Amino acid sequence: MPFTFEHPDPETYRRKARIISVAMAGQLIVFGLVFSQLLVAAFGSSLWLNVLGVFLGLLATSLTFAVLRERPWMREMRYVWQLKHHLSRVSGYLGTLRQEMDRGNDVALHLMTFYHQGMAQLAELNGRTLDDDAELLGERARIRSLREERGLPERVEGVDPNDLAAFRKR
Repeated sequence: MPFTFEHPDPETYRRKARIISVAMAGQLIVFGLVFSQLLVAAFGSSLWLNVLGVFLGLLATSLTFAVLRERPWMREMRYVWQLKHHLSRVSGYLGTLRQEMDRGNDVALHLMTFYHQGMAQLAELNGRTLDDDAELLGERARIRSLREERGLPERVEGVDPNDLAAFRKR
């Protein structure tokens, strides 16, 4: 399933991320305590029953958010989760993609452009600056010049994860 870049408002994303994180933590605490107390009341006091209660609380919290993630107010969060997922998949192929990009492979160039563009967007959404790593800055400049030489636009609209099938993981 192809992934297309969206442009959510960074402030809105950060505000919702804080609210949802606090809600998840609160829900985990409440569910963990409730399940632990129910298990201890039913079977007696035991460290393992408390651990099981916390695990059941984690499971209940996960299930709740799995159901809620399709709600419209979770759109920004869902987008960032998908972006991180795709960036993680591409990062497993970076060594091969760099070699293929040097050999003139346009698909590798497209995937590398997506990777750097996605990392920049993720940094912007999280209110951080990109690393000032000289290698990454040089690679971004090289990608920009290769795209310019080939008459390709500087930015990509998204990525098709099936494009990774042509490459070996490193």
